[in-house]
Amino acid sequence: MLKFISFGSGSSGNCYMLLTPTDGLLIDIGVGLRGLKKDFRNYGLSMSQVHHVLVTHDHADHIKSVGSFSNDYQVPVYATEKVHEGINRNYCVQQKVPSELRRYMEKGKAVQIGDFLVTPFHVPHDSSDNVGYMIVAEGVTFCIITDAGYVTDEMKPYISKANYLVIEANHDEEMVNSGPYPQFLKGRILSQTGHLSNRSCGLALVENMTEQLRYVWLCHLSEENNHPELARKTVEGVLRDYGIIVGVDLKMEVLKRTTPSGIYELV
Repeated sequence: MLKFISFGSGSSGNCYMLLTPTDGLLIDIGVGLRGLKKDFRNYGLSMSQVHHVLVTHDHADHIKSVGSFSNDYQVPVYATEKVHEGINRNYCVQQKVPSELRRYMEKGKAVQIGDFLVTPFHVPHDSSDNVGYMIVAEGVTFCIITDAGYVTDEMKPYISKANYLVIEANHDEEMVNSGPYPQFLKGRILSQTGHLSNRSCGLALVENMTEQLRYVWLCHLSEENNHPELARKTVEGVLRDYGIIVGVDLKMEVLKRTTPSGIYELV
């Protein structure tokens, strides 16, 4: 059985885990290792269960601890060439990924990584490079899309294939426009290389989800320009306008920014 955990989702640090009975991978390690070790212990998990790390992009809230983790546990790190280069340049990553543990991926090409069939795909964001991942394991298709300026035609088929989907609902547009951020930062967030709004997230689901989508987690909520209840209500409202009822047609939850989610069983 495939299991999913979020250890943090937001600008303070992002880290997600997928587990099979014999294999495990982390997606991004932007949280501190000390806290991650504590969370593992609390869930009765061991770092030895993690055999692979996937990285979406090279911003600090996604990669801060990836080099330390890779060095400490001798775990390979998979990313595109540009993301690996960005990790090496990022001063927030004090310990870099050893060259012998770097694994290079190409967008659109599926790779078997242990128990996981992994396909990276391009996601627009203002980083060196950015990918989402479609991951197939234990007969389940899991997809993650974070830090997305908008939903491209390339991304849409992956949403359509998902049984379980983690997707960004970063901000409420009115909160951004009326908030205290300087104009350049507002422009960055709202741009096509920024972040996905609550409403855009809902429309992405409406336009691309199929009946095989069972569960959606809203991720990477802004602390300043969003809050969990607003994100949930906005996305639910968009879906309801098109006759899709959360709790009937699919389940949906909001991932917490700084605390673990609990363990989900994906069947």
